[in-house]
Order: sequence, then structure tokens, then C-alpha cells
Amino acid sequence: MKKILVVGSGRSASSLLKYLKDGAEENKWLITIMDQNQDLLDPAILESNNVTFAVSDINNVEKRRELIKGSDIVISMLPARMHPIVAKDCILFRKNMVTASYVSDEMRSLQEDAKAVGVILMNEMGVDPGIDHMSAMRVIDAIQSNGGKMIGFESFTGGLVAPESDNNPWHYKFTWNPRNVVIAGQGSTVKFIQEGTYKYIPYHKLFRRTEIVEIDGYGRFEGYANRDSLKYRSLYGLDDVKTIYRGTFRRPGFCRAWNVFVQLGATDDSYVLEGSEHMTHRDFINSFLAFNPNDSVELKLMHYLHIDQDSDLMEKLEWLGIFSNEKVGLKDATPAQILQKICEKKWSLDPEDKDMIVMWHKFDFERDGKKEHKESSMVVIGDDQRYTAMAKTVGLPVAIGAKMILNGKIKTPGVHIPVSSEIYTPVLDELEAFGIRFIEK
Repeated sequence: MKKILVVGSGRSASSLLKYLKDGAEENKWLITIMDQNQDLLDPAILESNNVTFAVSDINNVEKRRELIKGSDIVISMLPARMHPIVAKDCILFRKNMVTASYVSDEMRSLQEDAKAVGVILMNEMGVDPGIDHMSAMRVIDAIQSNGGKMIGFESFTGGLVAPESDNNPWHYKFTWNPRNVVIAGQGSTVKFIQEGTYKYIPYHKLFRRTEIVEIDGYGRFEGYANRDSLKYRSLYGLDDVKTIYRGTFRRPGFCRAWNVFVQLGATDDSYVLEGSEHMTHRDFINSFLAFNPNDSVELKLMHYLHIDQDSDLMEKLEWLGIFSNEKVGLKDATPAQILQKICEKKWSLDPEDKDMIVMWHKFDFERDGKKEHKESSMVVIGDDQRYTAMAKTVGLPVAIGAKMILNGKIKTPGVHIPVSSEIYTPVLDELEAFGIRFIEK
């Protein structure tokens, strides 16, 4: 029996754990789930004789090492900053490991140690990063093997609400970590290359420099740029391309409205607002506007940001409740924390709601002296609040990658991401059985 240790059983782990449980008998797996509690775990998972639950905190060194030492492979579904803790123990006990997170500098620094003891540390096996790498490289490799030369690549991914659950003027609800949505784009200037020219977007302009993409059957999406697209040139072997641009999808109109908060300073997470526990939503917005005892908060905001009174921007802002007299209810909070709290009240998924993951790539290339263009898109709708589209697209590739390592299909030790055909071909082929497939045109 092969022993699999899954560290973390949060929302993103549901489809991963179901996959492992469903395949446990056939593959002769024994699965141990380690977490502080099992509140988010599907009770049906623990009905299997092949699954056990170990109540433990990741900071309990003795228990953590005991479980890692007794396993054949470790799957870490912890927050990204915690992966190196697990990875170092995996190197210590010579156990392979899989994560869905970006390779951090600390994880990258373990490359030589992992290679020295023959340990595989497979990262970026989720959706973004993960499926984005695999699906892009499959097309890029096919183009190049057929004599094409890549000249441009664009890619967008979005975690959105499914069309049947889209019932608000923002056409958006939180389907992942709300904090990441509120502070998106902060901390560094966006960088990409377009038609051979390096381009940069400062944070205060990010949500006004957007691109519209149409996907058959699902309508129009609006994309804003991710922080650093340039690093993907070497990652994808595209050092000579004239355009490379990666971004995040929202529905049209979202970015223009969100830009109101950026311009106000309401997304700032660097300082605490005095007396935040006594603030109403209205007080919060007013705190960023000029003092004028005669004008309403609405009028001051419209004047400050040159918003017309009948603009659909005001409809979105009013619906979100930012002008209400409801108490914020947070002590010693930053602007970003308060804005997040306000948004969570209106953007949380209802019990019957479904989420949606949308991914889209554009490939520009030359072949036989002619310029060609190909698009590839994926849309996945969640089943329910537990088996969401996000959980499927994050957890299933992780599970498949772990199975491949256990079966000896991936052997090269070191810190890796899934950009080679020996990894992406079987993973993408199996994902199609779960409805995760790309349509090319």
C-alpha cells in the first residue's frame, strides 16, 4: 500500500480528496489527512476505510515529521508561505511532494538539496499556476513542432460567478480568497512586452488599461494585467516573442468601478484607520474625500472622480452598500480590510450559487511566411458550494500529479513545474474526463 499524506483540508482540497478516496482501492492507497479541524471536509471522505484524519497543527513539529516520515508522498494544500516548512521535512525524510502554489524564492533555494537526495518537489500543479502552464505549453509545443515560430502569447484566467448565479450589477462574487481580490496589483509595477516594446502600468492605472475578450457561449470578459508577464518568456521558451501578456478576467464594467476604490485609496493595506470600529460604511468612504459639510458623500465622490449622476458606476457603488450607515465592525483596521469586509457582505456566494473558472490563451505565430493565430479557451462550472470549479481545477491536477509520481511516471528530482510534455499530456488528457477541457479555434 502506498501512503499519501495530505496536509490541509480547506475549500480547495475537496475535489483532490474525493479523487484520492475514489481511487484508493484500485491504486492501493492509504490516505492520511492532517489539519487542525475537519469543519470543511466532506463527511463522505472519512467513510472510506482507506482514509484517516490526523488532528494536528503544522507547527507541531513532532507530529508533522512523524506523519511525513511515514508517508510515500506529501501533498501540501497549505497557504503558499508554509510549503517550505513541509518541503524541508520531505527532503530530510526523502519523500516526494506536490503543491498547487507558485515556486517561491525559498522553495527554489531547495533545488540542490532536493536533487542531492533524489526528492521531487512538484509545484504549480493547480489552475493558475498549473493548468495555465500545461495548456499553453501543449499548444506552443505543437505549433513549434509543425514548423511555426511563436511571435506573441496572451493568457487570462478568472475565478467568477457562474452565469446562472450572476445576479448583481458587478457580475462578480468572491469565489476565492477575498483579500487577494482587494489588494490585487499592489506592491509592484505591471510589466509586459507588446509588439517588441516594453510596457509598464503603475497600480493607479491598472484597472483602466483593460482588454476585452469574447468566448463562444459565455460572452464578453474584461482582462487586466498581472504583475510580471516577462518572467514567462523563459519559462515557456518564448525569449524572442514580441508580445507576452498575462492577466485576470472580470466581466466588463467591473474594472472601471473597482478603479473608484483604487483612486480613493480604499484598497491601501499599509496603515490603520483611527476609530475604525466606530465607522459606518459611509464614514469610511467620506474619510477619503475633501471636507465639505454642505455636500453629501455621494456628491463629493462624484465631483472628486468626475462621475456622472446617472452613471452605472453609481448603481454599482450604491448596490455594494458603501453609502449605508451600517457599522463596519472592525477595530484597528486598514482601508483594505474595511473594504474587504464591506464587499464580503454583498459578494459572498449564496448556498445555491455556483462558481466558474475561465481561462483563455491567444497564440500568434508565423509559418511558411504567413502569420497565423490560434485561441484556446476553457470554462468550468462548479457543482455546488463544496465541489466548486475552483476546487476542481486546483485539486484535480495536484492529485493526478501525485499519482504520476507514485507510479514512477515522473522521476527527475528537484524543484519542478509542469511545463514538459511528459507531465502535461497525461494530466490534461485525464482532466478531460472531469469536464476540464480546452476548445481551440
